[in-house]
Amino acid sequence: MTDHDEAVAALKRLGLSSYEAQVFIALQRLDTGVVRDVDRMTEVPRSQIYGAAEDLAERGLLDIQQSNPIQYRAVELDEARTRLRERLDREEERAFDYLESAREEFADESESQEDIWTVQGRETIDNRVVKLVTEANSRIVFGPREVTALDEPIADALVAASERGVDVTVLTASDSVRERFDDGEVTVSAVTGAPDDERSGRVLVVDADTVLISVLGGEELPGVRREAAVWSSETGFAAVLVGLLDVWFTQYIDEW
Repeated sequence: MTDHDEAVAALKRLGLSSYEAQVFIALQRLDTGVVRDVDRMTEVPRSQIYGAAEDLAERGLLDIQQSNPIQYRAVELDEARTRLRERLDREEERAFDYLESAREEFADESESQEDIWTVQGRETIDNRVVKLVTEANSRIVFGPREVTALDEPIADALVAASERGVDVTVLTASDSVRERFDDGEVTVSAVTGAPDDERSGRVLVVDADTVLISVLGGEELPGVRREAAVWSSETGFAAVLVGLLDVWFTQYIDEW
């Protein structure tokens, strides 16, 4: 993809059509021009240049001089950046206002559902783990199979939870994971005698009714395995699963 194509693609992401983006770029290069000039510099059909220019003018990105022939001039880049940003801000505000009202409208209905969610990808799962840990009130049990499943944001969130009075325990059979908490910020308990399953990823229990469990697949990148997880919070499903995990913890965890 050429620099010009990338610029057109970027302007499209900012809300312009392909024709508008091409006309705007051409006029930035020309400073001032007529349809004939733009036609020579773009692949936009000549009949479409007029409409694209009118739309750009409505967006405040173009000035039109009613001469014969009509002259077009693109606004300065700083002004164009401001106009596009303002438009994006308005669209974002409009979209999120609607989303907020939609959430409120269906809040009662959604709260009665047994929500079980799936998430794909290590980064997405990391973010979900951090969010659930941050929302903990009384206890956290986190069992990462590998030290790579305990990145710095998760470790920091666990320490922060402990500092605010949450009972935090990390379960592991890995010396590398244990070493992350040598200074005693959180309790580290050893997993002994549990069945070894190469597909197991990590488990997170928060309070009495929030749980996340992940499984590992083949390599996504060299040394990085694919990961998928299910999680649920404040549901009957989560409460039952937490109860089953608590039984498992008493069987295979030292100093539990």
